[in-house]
Amino acid sequence: MTHDHPARLPVTSISDLLAAVPYLLGFHPADSLVTIGLTGHRIAVATRADLPEPATISDWVPGAVRQHLALLRNVDATTAILIGYGPATAVTPVVDAITPHLDAAGITIFDTLRVTDGRYHSYQCQDPQCCPPDGVPFDAHHSPTAVHAIVAGQTALPDRATLVASLAPTGSAGMAAASRKAQERALAAQMSGGRAALIRAGRKATDEAFARYAGDAVLTDDEVAWLAVLLADVAVRDQAGEATGTEPWRLAMWTDITRRADPAYAAAPATLLALTAWRLGQGALAAVALDRALAADPHYRLARLIDTAMRHGVPPTALDGPTYGNSAR
Repeated sequence: MTHDHPARLPVTSISDLLAAVPYLLGFHPADSLVTIGLTGHRIAVATRADLPEPATISDWVPGAVRQHLALLRNVDATTAILIGYGPATAVTPVVDAITPHLDAAGITIFDTLRVTDGRYHSYQCQDPQCCPPDGVPFDAHHSPTAVHAIVAGQTALPDRATLVASLAPTGSAGMAAASRKAQERALAAQMSGGRAALIRAGRKATDEAFARYAGDAVLTDDEVAWLAVLLADVAVRDQAGEATGTEPWRLAMWTDITRRADPAYAAAPATLLALTAWRLGQGALAAVALDRALAADPHYRLARLIDTAMRHGVPPTALDGPTYGNSAR
């Protein structure tokens, strides 16, 4: 997962950087390799991947190197910091395997770190005065960087599993019946007015949803079901995507609709949530939303397109404009 235009946080030391990482990702990483790409003195990209099993590292390296280089080059980052979260037995072989390839490709490795049990260890610093063998303690929760992030409205969930759970289906008892009713209503509208009638209804339902959530209210089950059924039409979905801005309430809206919609209709709202989160720089949320979309429909083309773009560090502006979804159902 990638966060390719991180919010500005005050970072003047390694401890500050480690305190910033959870807010750059949206959660506290564990058993992870986090890569920070720098453009000058600015954090240009932050990305995270699961640590591979030791026996699979040699197979993992070529793809990981390609992905890292694509991410770094797409934001013009020429310097990187690698941070492994986990025990030395899991982190050290990964850092040792990937670092020479990045260095050979022209990426300056500013530092390579391991974070274990609230302490960080530098693989590059050999001075026991500043980098003692037992590591340097730091507090990611109470540093000035963390306070700055919280005041700015950023959050860091305890772990990725918590983020995944935040998008889990609510399983509303009335949603199945509401969805059946919405399907019948959509069929009747199409039979009487053709696809154009559905597109008009979709625009109206989307506008009503925007107004509702902008005012701190929510849709009823019947309204969620109706909008979700209409979003199954790519033209309706694209209208909604083009009209979706980056106000925080839009994240709340698409999250609520993704969770409450019949899982059979979750692909479109989950993809729109991913698109919104991606535009807001919340790469972790976007990645989890894409997982929800592809769980509902493994062949959903717009979700796959966004997933590929994010993995290669393509900026979300690449999908701006009125034609981004014309062939991406």
